[in-house]
Amino acid sequence: MLASSHTGSIAVSLAMILILGVGSQWLAWRVGLPSILLLLTAGVVAGPWQGWLEPDALFGDLLLPAVSLAVALILYEGGLSLKVSELKKVGAVVRNLVSIGAAVTWIGSATAAHFVLGLSMPLSALLGAVLVVTGPTVIGPLLRHIRPTGAVGSILKWEGIVIDPIGALAAVLIFEALLIGKASTAAGFAAVAVGKTILLGGGIGVISAALLTLVLAKFWLADHLQNAVSLMLVIAAFTVSNLLQEESGLLAVTVMGFVLANQKKVDVAHIVEFKENLQVLLISSLFVILAARLRPEALREVGAREVLFVVLLIIAVRPISVFASTIRSKLTLREKLFLSWMAPRGIVAAAVASVFALRLAENGYAGAERIVPATFFVIIATVAVYGLTAAFAARWLKLAESNPQGILFVGAQDWVQQAAALLNEKKFRVFLVDNNWENVNEARMRGLSTYAGSILDEKLLTTIDLGGIGRILALTPNDWVNTLALQRFEHVFGKANCYQLPPEEDTLKRRDEHKHIHGRLLFDEAATYDAVRMREFDGYTIKATRLSEEFTYDDYQEQYRQSAMPMFVIDTRNRLHVITAKDGYQPEAGHTIIGFVKERRRTDPTTQRAGRPAPA
Repeated sequence: MLASSHTGSIAVSLAMILILGVGSQWLAWRVGLPSILLLLTAGVVAGPWQGWLEPDALFGDLLLPAVSLAVALILYEGGLSLKVSELKKVGAVVRNLVSIGAAVTWIGSATAAHFVLGLSMPLSALLGAVLVVTGPTVIGPLLRHIRPTGAVGSILKWEGIVIDPIGALAAVLIFEALLIGKASTAAGFAAVAVGKTILLGGGIGVISAALLTLVLAKFWLADHLQNAVSLMLVIAAFTVSNLLQEESGLLAVTVMGFVLANQKKVDVAHIVEFKENLQVLLISSLFVILAARLRPEALREVGAREVLFVVLLIIAVRPISVFASTIRSKLTLREKLFLSWMAPRGIVAAAVASVFALRLAENGYAGAERIVPATFFVIIATVAVYGLTAAFAARWLKLAESNPQGILFVGAQDWVQQAAALLNEKKFRVFLVDNNWENVNEARMRGLSTYAGSILDEKLLTTIDLGGIGRILALTPNDWVNTLALQRFEHVFGKANCYQLPPEEDTLKRRDEHKHIHGRLLFDEAATYDAVRMREFDGYTIKATRLSEEFTYDDYQEQYRQSAMPMFVIDTRNRLHVITAKDGYQPEAGHTIIGFVKERRRTDPTTQRAGRPAPA
């Protein structure tokens, strides 16, 4: 009976972790808050506040190894999102941020920890190393929400992922130095450890990626086993690397993900999708577990010193780090300021601090117990400050728009290119996605930004720059692809900014069976893909026409015998309106209509009404 009761309590605790974690993620999405804030709150409530959850008693000696493996998987997923092509523009800045910037952050954080928090210099150095890492799992969602223009998005993504193994390695070296105690011995150890970490961690990562690529390319695995084998190789690479050189496993898995993402032999999109889904569960669980480990008395000790410490990190350490790293770069002052205002800490900092604080405590190191609450307070404060203000800062610095007017076109057929080119001429940002190389090449010849591939490609969101884009128009001949595209981007643009061509008649007949057809229908009820193509074959072209007091919208319709199909309207405030089948938008004088029209021959006496000027 006692064993049954104990097993039941374990099951309840595990269920609580999952429910609190995933529930917090969902609630954060619904209310538009950074998910980490709610995850940490849930963990604190369930742990030190109410005592419902005791991770150390629940997991015992398995806790920290499990946390380390989970962090490894998170960094592997991050490595899969890194593209060499992005480094052409941001490589130098990223390199400086993870070297010069990391050194400045470490020294600044350690100094502040010593003089403000009152920690000893060795412990201050360890805390400074832990706080070098930023939070890619926090930065990623923020960037998708803000959609900043220029290179800052790519820089922040690369920095957040690459800095994690570097910060963890620095923390390991300082931790070992604390245990060794002699500066000369510690310096020699550090030099050897860095070399071994780079050689072993990097080498094992490359070998693991090459092995997985070979297995996939030779079709030695059934499809349903590919994700499982990928997961196995990641854990094996992490474990073997750590056995050969402590804490080199994080570098190994990051390199493995990076190499896989940039090889050309096999498609790893399905692996990326699996890891993204797994990452949500891992992050949800880890933050709840680690927050629940905090001691109530440690939380009560957080006061003015901790607040001042965080303020110094935000307004002094981070800006100095960024400006020192971007000397002679091509970044504008506004871009540097935005980079200075984006350094939230996340799960890696929490995990590393928890691991080393416990090890130091086991070795009798006085004051080690203060590292974890200080780290968690920094995580909570930086996520709150940056998460709640970064979007405003980006708009204030004119690196993002509160109501971006640009359009992501799904499909790059000739008539779509015509519309996109006109909008581009009017200074609206456009981006075209198509898996037809001929369409993509033609669009590029027109000077339009494109992506060659499927709109459902998992790499798309991390590859293209959505700065200045606020709407998506699904214009492919496949109604279901259009719908799936809108479903995927609904959380990026919002339902009100998702549009698709009206479905064909056979799709409409099955609408009750597929109620997920929910995009706003474009142009008019009859503007199906086939109908638009028939217009194109019949000689219709896309043209911009400016209305005036003398040439009204009624005149515009009469000019084209009611056959014109308005698609977009640019109003007098240079705002772009997408015409839908049901909105009844009425253009006014001063507005510019972009629509599908058929020019009539000039010899036709009815081409222009007497006394009416022709459209511009």
